[in-house]
Amino acid sequence: MEIALAVSDGVLRISITVAKPTHLTAITSTRSITVNLSRSHGIDSVTSQYVLFAAMSGSVQTVVIESVLMTLFAAAAVAGFKSSAWIVVVALAGHGVFDAVHGHVIENAGVPAWWPAWCLAYDVGAAAGLAWLLRHRLVTNEVRP
Repeated sequence: MEIALAVSDGVLRISITVAKPTHLTAITSTRSITVNLSRSHGIDSVTSQYVLFAAMSGSVQTVVIESVLMTLFAAAAVAGFKSSAWIVVVALAGHGVFDAVHGHVIENAGVPAWWPAWCLAYDVGAAAGLAWLLRHRLVTNEVRP
């Protein structure tokens, strides 16, 4: 099995190729999944929740602070998709650390008490999963135009 990631014009294409060898030839089947990155998938999707919580709290200052931080993580996601998926791994893990200290550095009354722990678990799990896939070469780390 081969899994490949490609990004072009804001679209992530995941192709999975499975080859079944027979005694005479190899039969190959390829399936593709397309994800439009402009629809907030990945890191920016997770970080945007803090902006939503800030808006729910009614604090414009908190919305601005959370929006700036979300923009930084979104930039890391774009950089990762354009250069190296390892940047996405680091950004996801970094967001997990951010979740652990979020309540101590940013006052956001809209954040549910359970959210930081849930988000930390998701971020670290996603980072570990992507790192495992990259390390075992189950996804490619090459950038295609």
